[in-house]
Amino acid sequence: MPLSRRSTLSIVVFLGVAALIFAGWSYQAQRAGHESLSNTVTLTVTNGGDSGAGTLREALFVAATAPGAARISLDVPTISLTSSLPPIVNSHGIRIVARPGGSAIDASGLSGGPVLDVAAANVSLEGLTIRNCRGAAILVRAVHVSLQGATVEDCDVGVDVAENAQELLLENNRFVDDRLGVRFAASSADTTVAANQFSGEKEAGVWAVRGDAGLGSSAISVRDNRFDDDRTGIVAGNISVVLQQNEISGAQSAAIDLVGAGAVVRGNRVSGGSGMGILAEGAHAAVIEQNELNGLAAYGIMIRGSSNTLVRGNRLYDCAYGMAFVLGDARDPSTAVDNVIIEPRYDGIDVVGDAPILRRNHVLQPHAFALRVEDFQGPDGRKVAGAPFLDHNSFGPALATATAGPRGPSSWR
Repeated sequence: MPLSRRSTLSIVVFLGVAALIFAGWSYQAQRAGHESLSNTVTLTVTNGGDSGAGTLREALFVAATAPGAARISLDVPTISLTSSLPPIVNSHGIRIVARPGGSAIDASGLSGGPVLDVAAANVSLEGLTIRNCRGAAILVRAVHVSLQGATVEDCDVGVDVAENAQELLLENNRFVDDRLGVRFAASSADTTVAANQFSGEKEAGVWAVRGDAGLGSSAISVRDNRFDDDRTGIVAGNISVVLQQNEISGAQSAAIDLVGAGAVVRGNRVSGGSGMGILAEGAHAAVIEQNELNGLAAYGIMIRGSSNTLVRGNRLYDCAYGMAFVLGDARDPSTAVDNVIIEPRYDGIDVVGDAPILRRNHVLQPHAFALRVEDFQGPDGRKVAGAPFLDHNSFGPALATATAGPRGPSSWR
């Protein structure tokens, strides 16, 4: 049925009004976008000195009072500091970007303190090099901060993460010859340390330790990183961490050192080094599973003074010793299940003054004992019996239990 003239006119008027409304909305949206862009302050560092026009110091002061977000581009090869920089306090967010050829901040002239003090949220640092710090290269005490493509070299601490910091991303950075690469003071929700390289760190690549249990609602994710020739790759104590798919080689003390509660160690690759692979000392409810360890001069996995720790599905080969359980809590024993130990140069599994549950483990071609069980002789003469619970293990060529006398503290390596 054809439309009447009045109906046609009504439709035309309606469409015209709709077009005007849409045009007005589009104009307001474009205007808001232009206003947002106009509020972004862009600053360029052209002076590598400590102070004055065009320096990083001047840019940070200008950015601090900017009405919107700020971007600071470093257009100099080197910035030499002789005094502390102001904290980064822009409340709208700030991005500091090195030039394509790289920009280095030399902090050898500073007596201490952090080089960059990130005290505001939504800060991004990209491509920087910071070296020669007596204190921390970067102190983070805010939320939603990222560090990407940076190099931190020869500093006391590379990135120092305060207790209130959350939602951090540390990705594709290099930490070289520092005392500590990344240090966490507490659990940090929604934080990821991924695809970084740590080399020659004097104490540890990643240090996440607090004195008492401070477990947060979500764990720090430390994944897909590489650690080479550090004293210790990762130290985790009383902070929620998930250590996953990391490669650690050449550690001098231990590849991974766990203390207290809160650690999950899964799917890591540990090779070489004069120290132990994974050391859990005084740990509770730790999970150590599906890791591969080889070529270690000491124990692949050592569980000492710990309780309710699960060691499951790990593969160890060509290590001096396989695993050890020492002076654990017999009332809350640790468990080793479905682990494979191939050709240890000495013992496959040592149990000293402990009562772990050993289930479905395989020790193949040990050069000494497949299983060595010993009592522990304390300095006061008290004896702690070694009494593992054994269930369907394969200790080839034969189950072997040491008959030597109890070990004392001085004899335990």
